[in-house]
Amino acid sequence: MSFTDADRTMVHVPLNHRLLAVSVAVMWGLNFIAIHASLEQFPPMFLVAIRFALIAVPTVLLVPRPQVEMRWLVGYGLGFGTLQFLFLYWGMAAGMPTGLASLVLQASAPFTVLLGATVAQDRISGRRLVGILVAVSGLALVGWQRAESAAILPFLLVLAGAFGWAIGNLCNARAKAPNPLQFTLWMSVVPPVPMLGLALVVEGPGPIADSLTGLGDPAAVPALLGLVYTVLIGTVAGSGVWSWLMARHPAGVVAPFSMLVPVVGMSAAWLLLGEKVSPGELVGAGLVVGGVLLGSRLPRAAAPDPTTPTDAVPVGR
Repeated sequence: MSFTDADRTMVHVPLNHRLLAVSVAVMWGLNFIAIHASLEQFPPMFLVAIRFALIAVPTVLLVPRPQVEMRWLVGYGLGFGTLQFLFLYWGMAAGMPTGLASLVLQASAPFTVLLGATVAQDRISGRRLVGILVAVSGLALVGWQRAESAAILPFLLVLAGAFGWAIGNLCNARAKAPNPLQFTLWMSVVPPVPMLGLALVVEGPGPIADSLTGLGDPAAVPALLGLVYTVLIGTVAGSGVWSWLMARHPAGVVAPFSMLVPVVGMSAAWLLLGEKVSPGELVGAGLVVGGVLLGSRLPRAAAPDPTTPTDAVPVGR
């Protein structure tokens, strides 16, 4: 029996490290439920501003600035933090089912590879190209099913969020931050001001004020708990454990665990929110997950390369 380098490395990954990787996928999958709860109270753009402001203030006060070029830090903050969550929250508020949102956001993986090839002139292997085509076909199927049964706009908004995440991935890979968690925390300094300005212009002071004055109502408790979960569990705890694992194992070994995120997200949405998924959407989900897994596998004889897009993994959904 022959093993790839990733397979050989996996044999030596302690069981508790694998369980930690699974736990992060669970944290991030449940984070979509938390976002759904918060959107019941706050306008989406204002919610993005609050989320990152709660991380940015202690970061500026307590965490040293990462030693990376400013353009990559700002680019990561605009792509990963601002564009991704602007369109994700907007799409979910516009009607995108929570579980499917966790799936469609995985389009960031093929987007990252394509952006790397066109902008940074990264090489795309045949395996990655096939993986991209499979994942895109799955997304097309999900989009077609959405168009048949509901409005297509929420799907397109979340897809735009995945593209924003891919832009952030490209900046993240070029930054080569010595401390990924520190870099991620400082990324949170970028979104609050532009998102607050956008919220005031698009959503208006009225809805924002209403969302704040209603915080004393017992009905607002799930929204506040969801926000706390997003900040402390989804971002700080999840990102911290993931960064710790990525520092100790090859990206090609750890990154595939992120494919459990939409599995957890869709299952939790079904159990907790009663969301139903059509058979066609399930087939599309399988194609997306399979395509991303195929595209992220390492070549048989290649050593893991931490600068490839496989290490541009989700952080703090």
